[in-house]
Amino acid sequence: MLELDAKWAAMIAEAEQRAADTDRHNVAEYLRLKARNDAIRGEAASWLFASFIEAAAEAQRRFSAITIEREDPHRFALGNSSMSGALLQIRLGVRCLSVEAGWVRTPSDGIMFGKAFAAARIRHFGFPKSGDTLHLLYRGELPKWHIVREDEDPAEFTTVRLAEHIGLLTDDA
Repeated sequence: MLELDAKWAAMIAEAEQRAADTDRHNVAEYLRLKARNDAIRGEAASWLFASFIEAAAEAQRRFSAITIEREDPHRFALGNSSMSGALLQIRLGVRCLSVEAGWVRTPSDGIMFGKAFAAARIRHFGFPKSGDTLHLLYRGELPKWHIVREDEDPAEFTTVRLAEHIGLLTDDA
């Protein structure tokens, strides 16, 4: 994904420069904003994956059979939209905790719902109701991951909830 992201960033920068060179400053400003937003999205997704990897590595001290795999790039559907991002799978025997995070990259991918900058999905193999859907939302100065559920206000995704996901994987919940 890093290689794809680097190529994408280079293409955006080149388009921004062409727009600035041809006095299309509104297009150049839009492309600068898009680049900044993509950097925010990328950092937030990296934090989410790093936090799960750190928690899984800690659990691995007690359960040496835990394996951690990352797939990057990865595409997944969320609603009617196609997200581009990465997938993290943490396994213990037949149990599997999957974390997907990404965002729409092109107009044909669809749209981000609910004012989200990015989206993530946390799933447990065999326990479909135990997962969470996350949106990266601004609530204050900084964007944070929030759990979104139908008919409920978004709740901030915390390290306590993350630990609950790891606990379900290891049967510590």
